[in-house]
Amino acid sequence: MRPAWSPTAAYLERSRLRRFAESNGHPDFASLLRWSVEDMDGFWRATERDLGIVWRVPYENVLDTSRGIPWTTWWGGGRMNYVATALRHEPDRVAIIGEGEEGAVRRLTFAELAREVARVGAGLRALGVKKGDPVAVFMPLVIECAVAVLAIGSIGAVFIPIFSGYAADAIAGRLRDAEAKVLITADGFYRRGQVVNMKETADAAADAVPSVHAVVVVQRVGRAYPKRGRDVLWSELAHAAEPEFADTSAEDPFMVIYTSGTTGTPKGAVHVHGGFPVKAAQDLAHCFDLQERDVILWSTDIGWMMGPWLIAGGLMLGATIVLYDGTPDFPDPSRMWQIVARHRVTHLGISPTAIRGLMRSGETPPRGSDRSSLFVLGSTGEPWNPDPWWWYFRNVGEERCPIINYSGGTEISGGIVGCTTWTPIQPGSFSGPCPGMDVDVVDDRGRPVRGAVGELVIRGPWPGMTRGFWRDPQTSAGRYFQTYWSRFPGTWVHGDWARIDDDGFWYIEGRSDDTLKVAGKRVGPAEVESAAVAHPAVSEAAAIGVPHEIKGEAIVVFCVLRPGNDPTDALARAVQDKVAELLGKPLRPEAIRFVAQLPKTRNAKILRRVIRGAYLGKDDLGDLSALENPAAVDEIRALARGALAR
Repeated sequence: MRPAWSPTAAYLERSRLRRFAESNGHPDFASLLRWSVEDMDGFWRATERDLGIVWRVPYENVLDTSRGIPWTTWWGGGRMNYVATALRHEPDRVAIIGEGEEGAVRRLTFAELAREVARVGAGLRALGVKKGDPVAVFMPLVIECAVAVLAIGSIGAVFIPIFSGYAADAIAGRLRDAEAKVLITADGFYRRGQVVNMKETADAAADAVPSVHAVVVVQRVGRAYPKRGRDVLWSELAHAAEPEFADTSAEDPFMVIYTSGTTGTPKGAVHVHGGFPVKAAQDLAHCFDLQERDVILWSTDIGWMMGPWLIAGGLMLGATIVLYDGTPDFPDPSRMWQIVARHRVTHLGISPTAIRGLMRSGETPPRGSDRSSLFVLGSTGEPWNPDPWWWYFRNVGEERCPIINYSGGTEISGGIVGCTTWTPIQPGSFSGPCPGMDVDVVDDRGRPVRGAVGELVIRGPWPGMTRGFWRDPQTSAGRYFQTYWSRFPGTWVHGDWARIDDDGFWYIEGRSDDTLKVAGKRVGPAEVESAAVAHPAVSEAAAIGVPHEIKGEAIVVFCVLRPGNDPTDALARAVQDKVAELLGKPLRPEAIRFVAQLPKTRNAKILRRVIRGAYLGKDDLGDLSALENPAAVDEIRALARGALAR
């Protein structure tokens, strides 16, 4: 099949990955991938040189697996503080552009950014923060947020990112587990024209955590808020002329980021100076072809992996990062495309769910804005359905920009699989593993499979791998080892179903704990959802499996309808028929349930485990701290009660 996108001469000539590969004796992508996993020492030495990592003391060896692959360490003997690399660029170039939902636009050059990082770092030291102390950031994605992240890293403290939409209990749980000393927050932020109070939520969380002795407050919206004795104004922090970089090793922690699984409390993934920032910069360089003077906007939040990823990786490469603190379709559906035009964005990242939402307003909003600056479109977080992928490709990217699909995780520090600007792309696909990642798709016994759905696994170490979970034993009995390394010896099992097709393109088929198995046939929820969304009345879909006495499991699909469509029995049958038409009669859904919204996290991931639990009437739905819209769960519970009544 002819690819949807193939690199033109201009993309090939510009490709940083292609130049890097050829300069190291590898004429094609396949050769580069083999080198990256067969000669890790050589590949990662060449990569860190290409990225221009600033070392206080050079490393003696690249990696050490003597304790076993799960406990690999990197850059032995090397001392580096990633913030030194992020601030090393031409002083007069713009480092950060911040735009608020209310329309305010601010810019910082690299010189101005360095001065702010120095000031805030000195201010944190004056508050008693020392190397290794945890400092939490509960903020909207504004310029001060990026400054805070870099300042914490510069003094060798440990950054704790917290999602800006969390309630007090969720924040307190993370602060308590991390034993945070300082919490940095804002008075509030704007959403859909309304002020969302933030300081009161931060106070309620800090009140429950004795280790928090200071709350630093950024005056984002200029509103009055309750003052506490521990409060310190951001604007009144101590001053310093130049950043003072703590003498950190490559293995010193710079971040503990909490991630939720299907069971248990959130896990604090530990990331180090020579890990997450290096992996973020490498993926942006090798997959997204981000280079100096490019301008990157990613729709995200500081509490999700992509927020720290954008700040660390984008600035380390010398690009300009755009931070938008607002809703992508406010005050109208053209907002995101106007931002692209206003700031001449070259690299744009939006999730498939956000695109599905923006699609409802039609083609006019994106086509009415100047998108000529765009070079790369990015996406991550969930599998694509074909229609939204094509809409994004055609209406935003004008069929000239590749969609760099990217999938990995918080514990990975970025991508496991991805696309590149050097290789062809099919809708919703991945070119293969990200360079440096030894990835495979295996069956239940750990054997490679092709053309069928299997478990996505990683067979070798990489610099960005989490160094374990915060305060978790570094033994085979610990939660980290049991979660990822216990199933197959020396192999990371990620929890995603994946498939490699006959042409070598890779696809993610959804979480393996979401997988459907109907009458012995295993199918990923993404495939069912794409079939449901192929019906013109359906905007979004989520597929779950429910117990069935004959089939073992039956499929129920929850659908959000496009405007102008009514949820009738006839329409439900039509959607069932569409799924059967595309996937075969054995996979015809048992039921279609129409809902106003699907339960999602703020970064737009659909929580299928929550849907299934609510529909089956389970009281314990696991950790719900990342859930953005609790009303969606109530609607599903009500649907379940109605189904039982009938």
